[in-house]
Amino acid sequence: MTATAAEVVEAVADPELPVLTLGELGIVRDVRAGEDGVVVTITPTYSGCPAMEAMRDDIVRALAEAGFGPARVRTVLAPAWTTDWISETGRAKLAAAGIAPPGAAPRRGAGPVPLMLGVRAASVACPRCGHAESEQLAAFSATACRELRRCPACREPFEHVKEI
Repeated sequence: MTATAAEVVEAVADPELPVLTLGELGIVRDVRAGEDGVVVTITPTYSGCPAMEAMRDDIVRALAEAGFGPARVRTVLAPAWTTDWISETGRAKLAAAGIAPPGAAPRRGAGPVPLMLGVRAASVACPRCGHAESEQLAAFSATACRELRRCPACREPFEHVKEI
């Protein structure tokens, strides 16, 4: 069976979290194949995401290798991506890779996203041993959307995808 353009795009690995596909990450908004090629619409995890160029290149390359004609990748910022869009499969893959998946994203109304400074009250369970609490070691990790934490029970450090 030949894959559809949408299946090809959704199977592309995320360049920053390669344990996830773009489909599992929830950034693929639309894939339309027409006579002029394929148009893919994606929403980045945040507007300044440094991996956007790599994602575009990977999507175009995957579609070309699958036999689809020319491809264009469009970026849309509204509605803004939220960690709630990560699939259950994606969350399970994060945990299996030792990365704590995000909890529920904060609820907010339409309009600008308020800047919230200060300590988050949410606890983050260890993805390795399951201990319910962990301590934050650094507010940022390999990317701005992750933080570095450590489990007091098994003493292992791990990353946590922040709730956005």
